[in-house]
Amino acid sequence: MTSRNPRDRDASHQPLSSGATVTRLPGTANRADGAAPGAPGAGAVRRRVPPKPGRGRVPVPDGFPAPAELAPLARRMLVDAVRVARWAGELEHVDKRGELLPDDARAAGRALAMTVGAAAKAWGQALLVGLVELRDGGAGPGWRLHAWERDDEAVIRGWSALFDAWTLLAPVPPAALRGVFAQLAGQAVDLAPQLLSFLHLVDGPVPDSELLEMLRRGLDERRHVSGVSLLSPVPHAASAVSAVRGTCREPQIDVPYVPSDVAAVLDWMLDGLAAVGALGRADEAAELSPLGHWAVRAKLEEICTVAQTAAGHIEQSAPELLEACAAYSPGPARAEFRAWVAARPVDRAVAELLDAARGEDALVRGLAFEALRVAGGTAEQAVRGAVEEAVLRPYALLWLAEQLDEGGVSPADVLGAEDAAWLWVDTAAAVLDHGDTALLVGHVEGASAGEPVRLFNRARQSGHPRAASVLTAVAGVHPDPAVARAARRSAFSVVK
Repeated sequence: MTSRNPRDRDASHQPLSSGATVTRLPGTANRADGAAPGAPGAGAVRRRVPPKPGRGRVPVPDGFPAPAELAPLARRMLVDAVRVARWAGELEHVDKRGELLPDDARAAGRALAMTVGAAAKAWGQALLVGLVELRDGGAGPGWRLHAWERDDEAVIRGWSALFDAWTLLAPVPPAALRGVFAQLAGQAVDLAPQLLSFLHLVDGPVPDSELLEMLRRGLDERRHVSGVSLLSPVPHAASAVSAVRGTCREPQIDVPYVPSDVAAVLDWMLDGLAAVGALGRADEAAELSPLGHWAVRAKLEEICTVAQTAAGHIEQSAPELLEACAAYSPGPARAEFRAWVAARPVDRAVAELLDAARGEDALVRGLAFEALRVAGGTAEQAVRGAVEEAVLRPYALLWLAEQLDEGGVSPADVLGAEDAAWLWVDTAAAVLDHGDTALLVGHVEGASAGEPVRLFNRARQSGHPRAASVLTAVAGVHPDPAVARAARRSAFSVVK
């Protein structure tokens, strides 16, 4: 759960006003200051096994603790980062990633009675929080370091930047970066806001088993909605959008996962969030810390505020909305789509989205149908009419099929060869215009089923106005000379 605008981290954020004074979040009233959930000293906290979702959940009361209550928690957690930042002062040189040079890390460890690894970790936190700033190949104290002892709001916002970067503090062993774990971990990051929001609404710890079931259901939903079979003649339209965003740099393969994979990913997520102080883990359960509650609520409030302003695209035209959301990850994009559709009559919203989809930008076309999924069944009649338009037909057929089959749709079962080829060219054009051309290799592999020549022949006969440019681009980036030659030949003989 991260802010789209880095400057939001330092923006003034006023507590909610509900007419009631709430100074502590659930589970903190009897806890010694600074004690993590489940940590020694927290034994007086009432602990219970929460009921099943939807039964007896106690919502967190409105309002935040005062910054004066939260800032000491952040200061204690980041005490080593502050020590290293003050020790470093003005450093003439750091490495290309901004990390301490080996000699400096050893010097910091000796001076501060830390291990070299601990000193390097503290420096990394100082960078993320803004206690130090990179400049001219070196680094020096940041403004937040100077304000650290006197500005509680600056401290909390600094910690928020660390919270935003929780994935960086949960390193995955290199061996786990391959195969199913890497794929699930990437998908799980998009589902983290859901788990955090659930933890925020719960008064007490949530068993790992319950979080595991939520994560499994979320992964299953993503797999059914946007999963792509390697043998499909063309990836789902949403795959091109993901590729342009850079979240799908390899051909998507619908690989079944086992429960142990999901459990490993959940442990990785919870460990990362615990590492930044957002939650505590004990007795096979997780519970948000006071800082974690603040962060989740602040992000939810931020999203609601943005959605109600022009910056949230609610007052913009459909093309402007879609172009802006091209840079968002799927979760925030869907939130913007919902807010935009809800702000106008549904028939008008659907008509504007379809009109935007008729334009020349293939990425906007794919995003328009992603937005139409938010409208649901109310858009069905208009989308059925779009089946008669060549430029919209493949997208409309897939959309309608998904409305009828909630278990997931394979393009191979919905689209004929001509429609599949047209959609392949269209999504490739989106990648070509907005993404990394190297992604075209994966786009070919994910759709050719080992027969690229057949794919290229269908593409050149598709009648798509971008067929020649797409095939030429594939010829220029594909590492297999035979495949590149086949793409080039097809480009020269595109059927006009």
